[in-house]
Amino acid sequence: MVRVVAAVAVVVLLFAGCGGGGKPATTTIKTALVHQLHQFRVVFPEGFTRAQMAQRVGAVAKIAYRERHVHPKISAKGYLAASHPYRISGFGPQKHPLEGFLFPSTYDFDRKTTSLELVADQLGTFEQMWATVSLAYAESKNLTPYDVLKIASIVEREAVVPSERPLVAAVIYNRLKAGMPLGMDSTIRYGLHVPGTKPLLESELQSDNPYNSRKFLGLPPTPISNPGLPSIEAAAHPAHVDYLYFVRKPDKRHHYFTASYQDFLQHEAEYGY
Repeated sequence: MVRVVAAVAVVVLLFAGCGGGGKPATTTIKTALVHQLHQFRVVFPEGFTRAQMAQRVGAVAKIAYRERHVHPKISAKGYLAASHPYRISGFGPQKHPLEGFLFPSTYDFDRKTTSLELVADQLGTFEQMWATVSLAYAESKNLTPYDVLKIASIVEREAVVPSERPLVAAVIYNRLKAGMPLGMDSTIRYGLHVPGTKPLLESELQSDNPYNSRKFLGLPPTPISNPGLPSIEAAAHPAHVDYLYFVRKPDKRHHYFTASYQDFLQHEAEYGY
């Protein structure tokens, strides 16, 4: 009820003193209020996966019905169906799974908006943001646009502190150049659907899942999340350092970076891993 009262107050302020021609003030206020009550907003954080976005869409749809008694057309099931593989401009002639392309941001919609329209809006935003990124450096390292997007998706899941994004990207570049496995647990978690709150088992670390970057060389088959622009920028412009390893510090936010394996092992033991 507080939400409705506040909305009425805003509308009254907007239309106070509106006389003369046109619709009566009371009708205009009612129309504006009904329109506002049928507007919804979904927020997709950076790093969400396609599955997490579908869950968020489903949750927003349920809240819309519970609080406003409105049935939006969008749904979790509809979102998953709508986000099927597409051909993306600048990423070759083949269709790609949309993991990585569903740009994380805040999207407004109404009860008539379809899941397909929401996905199209995300793809449109992705193309706008992607067009601002220079890929010259990545291309000089023989990386494709899709490679850069994969790297960005890993950076998004591995880095917590913004300043570390280019450093994580540098580790990935350096390991690719050295022919080393990436060794990123975030890719294993994605492939096996293991949440970040659950420790990985030894059997999972040794699994033959194609996303196991401890076992298989190169980048994962697809992006593992939907990265925001800062992570995409970091993936296109990594720091110029020789780091090959990083280990999470006890604050669970920052990482210690090094080019030495022995140094890495020492800090891993020091931090209790």
